[in-house]
Amino acid sequence: MRYLLCVLIILAGHHCEAGDLQAGAAAIDVTPLNLPVSMTGSFQDRKATGVHDRLHARSLVLADGKTRFAFVIIDSCLIPRDIHDTAKEVASQRTGIPTSRILTASTHTHTAPTALKAAQCSPDPKYLTYLTKQIAQAVVVANDRLQPVEVGWGVATAPDQINNRRWFIKPEAMTANPFGRTDDLVRMNPPRGTGLLIRPAGPVDPDVTFLSVRSPDGAAISLLANYGLHYVGGIAPGQLSADYFGAFARQIGTRLNGGKNFVGIMSNGASGDVNNYDFLNPRPRAAPYERMESVAEIVANRVHDIHGSVRFTSEAVLRASERKITLGVRKPDEAELKRARQLFDNAADPLRLNMEELYAQESIRLHQAAPTVQIILQTIAVDELAIVAIPCEVFAEIGIEIKRRSPFRTTFVIALANGYNGYLPTPQQHALGGYETWRSGWSYLETEASTTITENTLQMLKSLRNN
Repeated sequence: MRYLLCVLIILAGHHCEAGDLQAGAAAIDVTPLNLPVSMTGSFQDRKATGVHDRLHARSLVLADGKTRFAFVIIDSCLIPRDIHDTAKEVASQRTGIPTSRILTASTHTHTAPTALKAAQCSPDPKYLTYLTKQIAQAVVVANDRLQPVEVGWGVATAPDQINNRRWFIKPEAMTANPFGRTDDLVRMNPPRGTGLLIRPAGPVDPDVTFLSVRSPDGAAISLLANYGLHYVGGIAPGQLSADYFGAFARQIGTRLNGGKNFVGIMSNGASGDVNNYDFLNPRPRAAPYERMESVAEIVANRVHDIHGSVRFTSEAVLRASERKITLGVRKPDEAELKRARQLFDNAADPLRLNMEELYAQESIRLHQAAPTVQIILQTIAVDELAIVAIPCEVFAEIGIEIKRRSPFRTTFVIALANGYNGYLPTPQQHALGGYETWRSGWSYLETEASTTITENTLQMLKSLRNN
């Protein structure tokens, strides 16, 4: 395990007089201005020719009289760090909020415009410019709307909507991986409703944790939720959609009687190995968008059911920290690189690579990449509620461990935050193999990365607790 601690910033708030707490929220449209556009979420490029529901950057700014912090959750699949960094710089210049106190994250909808070059999907530079501008604007508008507020938080549960997607299966159902090996012990998304499944390879986290913001007279202003569900899908071909994340934002606003400026927000939790399928039973057919609306309705109802028992306060204290660490990059050995070059050089169509050829391309790219990568970690505390931001598709068991070991009463993890550094399996999950561990541009961190990240975030939480 090898890492370099580069920066540690502790921004401690102090107790304020009642009523000093303020918040503002905004939802800024990030739907592309022109179609068609490439969509991320598949190995080969897909074109969006229509818009089912608008995409947004949903922002919440909190201030306690000493500290301001901004959350921005964006309807996008994957966003590279340079876009996050540029948007934060612009927002910071226009609001005075330090970049270290701005958290930006993508939801991971698989039906949004490509923002990061991955597999065979390439972004439109004009859309990247627009997306960056709109993310910054979300912070600016939310900051302009600061008003006295009360905050409260709670934890609902929705265990029936999530399943671990990595399974131990019978040998006859195991297929070779793209590197020509048959040594994987688990398979992602195995055939559903068959007798081939043995047991899931990991847990799920049923919690739906939320931070609710209202005016002193009780009017709902915003609700930031977090759930460990990768995405739902079931969306008509060629259509842009915010998936269940956007549907939840709409539905929770209705349940809380939010006004026209209410902003519902659903962030992606530790869901790198979790999806909505029930693998033990065949799944009935559903109309396009039916499943995402159904999941959003169930989750919104669960949150609403306990929202009435939440205790609100206007005296919450804000604390935040940011840390940059350096992690190693997994690279192919000489034999693997030789095989990759042969496969890629002999590809029948470089624009439509098959699975083996695609991973060959990824091996070549990683061979040429830097041996290390720097990532950003953030921790935020709102009194006894703690939030951890990690720039990866975090496995459920990692989020559960952080929650269990956190010194705060309630903790949740926002994944895909402040950059994108691929899947984050544990070392034990790496040993099992499977899609999420296959070396590529979406799975490349050193095998001990999750251990390093977990220990760093727990150190950061402990520092917040002691300030």
